[in-house]
Amino acid sequence: MRYRSATVAGSHGLPHLPAGGKNTNPAIARHPPDLRNAFLRTLTHESDRSRCANKFRIIIFRYDDMMLASPSAPRHGPSVMDSSNLHPNSFEAFESLFAKRIVVLDGAMGSMIQNYVLSEADFRGKTFLTHTHDLKGNNDLLCLTRPDIIEEIHQRYFEAGADLVETNTFSSTSIGQSDYHLESVVTELNLAAVACARRAAAKVEASTPGKKCYVAGAIGPLNRTLSMSPDVNRPDFRAVTWQQVVDAYSEQVRALVSAGVDALLVETIFDTLNAKAALFAIDQIFEESGIRLPIMISVTITDASGRTLSGQTTEAFYNSIRHARPFSVGINCALGGRAMRPYIEELSRLAECRVTCYPNAGLPNAFGGYDETPAEMAGILREFATAGLVNLVGGCCGSTPEHVRAIADAVRGLSPRALPSPPRVLRLSGLESLTAA
Repeated sequence: MRYRSATVAGSHGLPHLPAGGKNTNPAIARHPPDLRNAFLRTLTHESDRSRCANKFRIIIFRYDDMMLASPSAPRHGPSVMDSSNLHPNSFEAFESLFAKRIVVLDGAMGSMIQNYVLSEADFRGKTFLTHTHDLKGNNDLLCLTRPDIIEEIHQRYFEAGADLVETNTFSSTSIGQSDYHLESVVTELNLAAVACARRAAAKVEASTPGKKCYVAGAIGPLNRTLSMSPDVNRPDFRAVTWQQVVDAYSEQVRALVSAGVDALLVETIFDTLNAKAALFAIDQIFEESGIRLPIMISVTITDASGRTLSGQTTEAFYNSIRHARPFSVGINCALGGRAMRPYIEELSRLAECRVTCYPNAGLPNAFGGYDETPAEMAGILREFATAGLVNLVGGCCGSTPEHVRAIADAVRGLSPRALPSPPRVLRLSGLESLTAA
């Protein structure tokens, strides 16, 4: 549970959770509650009254503007976690990379897959020959049935100049896979997706001395929302619960972390409450695994109103997720780069962390395609870079390795955005933001 107060958590005498890496200080990992505080005293009292055979322990972490109190009990049964795959130095490597230059992300995965003109048989492979539902269009499944294609796409992006690629896991949750009745293979999908990206990274590193390739675990927005009703006649109805969303994201994150991603990217966010569930799940898995990785967050501004689909402004969204202390925050998808500029400017002014931008290759045309050329897209992102607005650039829908190559060339040698030090103030959010000095 999260305890918020107008007073920062420091007033409760709790130690700071480390910004990254493995926590080796037991005094921080298991700090005893300060019993002078009524809230913590109540938590401790309730946990002591537990009638469970294995008593719960209260684990408390202090952040800049919040406390996280989490009941923890002994875990039973096997875990997908394998500490040998984890990357405790991800923060160190990312800090170094982002300090040197503007980082380049890959481009679209879906439109690249379409170029292969795959059939139902490709999506089924040998494993799902007898599956009772159609599988064509389930692009994440190709990590299991056509890993050669996914690996090749990752490799092409690395060779084009990308420093970081996203795993092909945009829909690899139990909720996302329920449309195909493949909830049971979610863990395998995520493990296979990381393996595809890692193999591509290893090949490019071996053929390009001095190049380091990174892999971010992609966490998509789900096709069900916590903030909006799918039924206009029942505005109170929700197709999914908070716990169901947290459980779905937890399963995905556990597999991604176990497989050895360098960072987690919660992207294409249109419902902030879904994103909060993802961030909550990530925090739980970090506690479970004993390691923290960089968290990258990217929202989608849906139109010229400058709001998300669930109605928040850019500043309100940032205030809503700031407590997660992301490594980076940015905007992707929906708009082309030129239309995205005012919102990137606003985010660049607000964010204490790094700012990312990976737009679509323009707006979709009448046939659903994207017309912005690599030179046009690269020129727009170069303008962002020269204005000091961004720390990472890349492409979303409609972008290709050619777009990424042009983008990498366009920002080469330009300085990354300097991280600001905004004043410590109370920042609140609803659909709009509210800042109290």
